[in-house]
Amino acid sequence: MRIFSPELSRPIALSDPLSLRPRSKPRFATFQDWLWTLVFVAVTIIPAAAGAQEARLKNITISSENEKLLVSLEVEGAFTQDVMEAILKGVPADFSFLIKLDRSRSWWADEELADIEVTHTIKYNNLKKEFTVYRSWVDAKPIITQSLAEAQSLMSRIEGLAVIDIRQMQKDRQYHLQAKAELREMTLPFYLHYVFYFVSLWDFETDWHSVVFVY
Repeated sequence: MRIFSPELSRPIALSDPLSLRPRSKPRFATFQDWLWTLVFVAVTIIPAAAGAQEARLKNITISSENEKLLVSLEVEGAFTQDVMEAILKGVPADFSFLIKLDRSRSWWADEELADIEVTHTIKYNNLKKEFTVYRSWVDAKPIITQSLAEAQSLMSRIEGLAVIDIRQMQKDRQYHLQAKAELREMTLPFYLHYVFYFVSLWDFETDWHSVVFVY
């Protein structure tokens, strides 16, 4: 008598010695599998998240008052949903603004007149339901508010920052002011690491924005 075995491609007799292949054991993920998974995340998910950051500077204006050259500007697109979620869980966030002023020269490298960095810091108190905002260049004490809109405005704007004494500037000369903004890496308490796994992706850095003017 012959029977058909699903393991073999030919019929066998009951008298034939059986040489059936053992069924394969379940395959578990190896280190190489995990490595390819991480590569996939790095190639697909991470660039997509990074590309979502579109923070930029706008409304850059230059003025003078009390013999000081002043600059005002605003950063938009900094408060993404993930960043706001982390802030509302009590994680502090720091915005840095970098401002440079050069005097243009035809036959030599431009002369650097000012190189300034100022910082805005925001922290939320979940018990008191209030935001504390500190601006390094203007406030002797932090500003405390329960308004999210006001806190975001304080963090995003610089109004009338003194860059240089205008007595250091020369009439009818061309000047070049550059500005950019950065969100410093947010430092999470250990218990939030699993919630915000890609927190380092929230860092942003705008392009340098330039204004050329004649004094």
